[in-house]
Amino acid sequence: MCASKKWSGLASVLLMVVIVATGCEKATPEPVLPGTPVPIPAAAISPDNADQVIEIARYDKERVKEVAWSPDGQLLAVASVTGISLYDVETMTEVHFIETDAQVESVDFSPDGGTLASAGRDNLVKLWDVASGQELLALSGHEDYVMSVAFSPNGKQLVSGSWDKTVRLWDIAGEQELYTLSGHTKEVENVAFSPDGKSVASASDDWTAKLWDVASGQELYTLQGPAKYMLSVAFSPDGELLASGSDDIIVQLWDVANGQEISVLRGHSDGVVSLDFSPDGKLVASGGWDRTIVLWDVAGGEEVFRLQELHTDVVESVAFSPDGKLLASCSKDGTIRLWGVAQQP
Repeated sequence: MCASKKWSGLASVLLMVVIVATGCEKATPEPVLPGTPVPIPAAAISPDNADQVIEIARYDKERVKEVAWSPDGQLLAVASVTGISLYDVETMTEVHFIETDAQVESVDFSPDGGTLASAGRDNLVKLWDVASGQELLALSGHEDYVMSVAFSPNGKQLVSGSWDKTVRLWDIAGEQELYTLSGHTKEVENVAFSPDGKSVASASDDWTAKLWDVASGQELYTLQGPAKYMLSVAFSPDGELLASGSDDIIVQLWDVANGQEISVLRGHSDGVVSLDFSPDGKLVASGGWDRTIVLWDVAGGEEVFRLQELHTDVVESVAFSPDGKLLASCSKDGTIRLWGVAQQP
């Protein structure tokens, strides 16, 4: 099957800037003209300045599912109920829109930034040319909604997770499935490739996360969470840690080498559905059903800051920019938000 594609030009956006620092009463954001430059912070977000993070910009859209940065940090891809949007990060102007026949659940850029992968409720994994917006490939095999997709670090493979309870590895050049990774007994909600490309992780409603060997397609470890759904997984940049989020309102950190739990991060009041490490690996961001984003110090295992009462519904996705200066989030409330360290006067 092939989704219909519809491109829009430079669409008008509603970009809002928060003009007060953390610790003060937040002013009501005022809309600015489309194309107004986003004030990119000078400093990367870190444990030392996380308490100075503020909302920098907001774009209002329909329900959005996931955000992903291009490797050069210049584009932000957004999966939504109607398709895929690409935004110029400097102005948060929508530069491309691909209309799809089915809701898109997940997007990921190839390492060279030239290709975008998507997963959706048409049971397909698709590849798109970023420059032209043309569909390049549709990979079929899943028998239910595909909820998550990720490129391998070398860009030659994809991993996908589905409500059909399977994880699948795909060879892009050969346009074929390499392995079906079977072992989960309920829906797979999220998948991730390790930074070295040797393993993948999956999170499932069967209360487990699993680590799989890419070369053989064999299961390496089952990471037993609480008696709740596992909803999200993310590898640290050095590949030594895996973070998992669950319906039991916790974030767990695991040692990838042996599958042992290292620490438990507590602070959410509802399920944790999205995770991402900062590029230097010092922070992990989590978003949840409690409408809150929490920033955690990985080394100390402690909360360093929380962003709450701004998103008004589930925080579906969080993602650090490649330089670590911005954190993007999107929510069931229909907004995409950019966060960064407040500029010093």
